[in-house]
Order: sequence, then C-alpha cells, then structure tokens
Amino acid sequence: MAYDFVFVACDNGQKLKCLTLINEFTKESLCIDVAGSIKGKQVVQVLEEVIAQRCYPKVLRSDNGPEFVSTILLELPVEQGLHNLHIEPSKPWQNGTNEIFNGKFRDKCLIMYWFYGKEYAKVIVEVWRKYYNLIRPHSSLDYQIPTEFVDGWQKELTTGARVSR
Repeated sequence: MAYDFVFVACDNGQKLKCLTLINEFTKESLCIDVAGSIKGKQVVQVLEEVIAQRCYPKVLRSDNGPEFVSTILLELPVEQGLHNLHIEPSKPWQNGTNEIFNGKFRDKCLIMYWFYGKEYAKVIVEVWRKYYNLIRPHSSLDYQIPTEFVDGWQKELTTGARVSR
C-alpha cells in the first residue's frame, strides 16, 4: 500500500488536503480522505479503516512528511508486523505508483471541477474514485479495470491456470 497527499483549494478559499491510499499491485484507489487538515492520528484512523476492509499490507510506502513519521503512525506497523518504507527525500519516483495516481487524480478530477466547499469536494472525489476503480481501464493492468485484474489474478491463484487477458 502506498499513500501520499494532494492539495486543492476550494472556490470559497478553503484549502483541502486529500490523503490518497492505493494498492500498488492492483492499482486500486483504496481511499481518498478529503479534509481541511490531516494529522498523523487521522492518517492512522483512515489506514485502520482500510486495513479492516482489505487486510494488512506487508509494506506501507510513503514520503518522510511529518504525518507519515509521527510516533502514532510508526507504532501501527510495529504492532501488526508491517514495514514502513519511507522514500528518500526529494525522490518521488521511489513512490512512483502513488505519484502516477496522484497525477491522474489531479488532472482528471481536481482541476476539472470547481469545489464549493469540503463536503462538495468529498462527494465529487468519491464519485471519481469509484470511476477510477470500476470503469477506467489501466494500461499497467493490460487495459483492464482493477476489479477485472483482481478477479483474473484470484482465478489464477485458485486454479493455477493463466487466465487470458
């Protein structure tokens, strides 16, 4: 799992911070939390909600931002046997999957809409996230949507036979 922040300003001048969490293997957008500010405690809360639905990842990849190196966040993986993988400063390509996602999120959602406020932004962002996961084909997944990719991968695991794509 990889996570990072994307920032946007609303029409009313309010600044929003979007926490993006993605599955690096399936390219699914697991969550986009939209808030005025997001501190380490809220990052942990969002992570715990996603993990409760999806299971524990082996690695949590992020940059070295203050929200990602806070004590509360660093304790979560230790308790669950997870490994925090912080990229080197000024090397965003080490979190490339999330950086690519954030670019698409910025280009195809954030700059396409006028956000009148946080609640409006939350609705638009969630609609876009569902589109990204359920409708939009991904070139890195052989032009499948993430759910198709996951279904094919699970069939391969259970049957041992390669599913044609």
